[in-house]
Amino acid sequence: MAAWSADDRELMRADKVLRRVMEEQGPIHADIDRRGSRPDPWEALARAIVGQQLSTRAAASIWNKLLAIFGGRMPTPEQFLRRRRETLRKAGLSNAKVEYLRDLAARIKDGRLDLAHLKDLSDEDICAELVEVKGIGRWSAEMFLIFHLGRKDVVSAGDLGIRRAIQMAYGMDELPGPEEIDRIAEPWRPHRTLAGLYLWRSLANTPA
Repeated sequence: MAAWSADDRELMRADKVLRRVMEEQGPIHADIDRRGSRPDPWEALARAIVGQQLSTRAAASIWNKLLAIFGGRMPTPEQFLRRRRETLRKAGLSNAKVEYLRDLAARIKDGRLDLAHLKDLSDEDICAELVEVKGIGRWSAEMFLIFHLGRKDVVSAGDLGIRRAIQMAYGMDELPGPEEIDRIAEPWRPHRTLAGLYLWRSLANTPA
């Protein structure tokens, strides 16, 4: 079993409710720590778009079908743009998501979105650039910060999974809103991303 890290212990000291959630699961081993797990920025953003408003399982199914259209490999933005919309729809994508992905690919191709430049920006500046892309809102930008850049202090206050996990852990009658989540998460700084990983993982052991 993995040992508790120094960051884990800081979170435990900061919030006794979160500590209980963490102790029920045990430490997050490096093998299942998903921060920075999507090294290609184009893929990370595309997966965030595909996953919008879907369960993890449904998003993975559509993503795999999309890759199958390209022989099981991640296409380049140029390759993606060459495929007909009708072909892309066969993966299970909505018309809107096809257009969002095409806008993302076009912006990367023509340089309006400079992916290499993003890593040098602050979290807020990255979000500001990404939301210029059709279909990328705050949630998708936050997923990019976590799963591509591995930023340490991101709390996705609009994420349904985070909201549900906090509702259950803190014994709330209703799903908390963004302001309530920000208030609860304030003591977790500068490890709010890690706290989110524990909260997401807590849902896996909860009956639907």
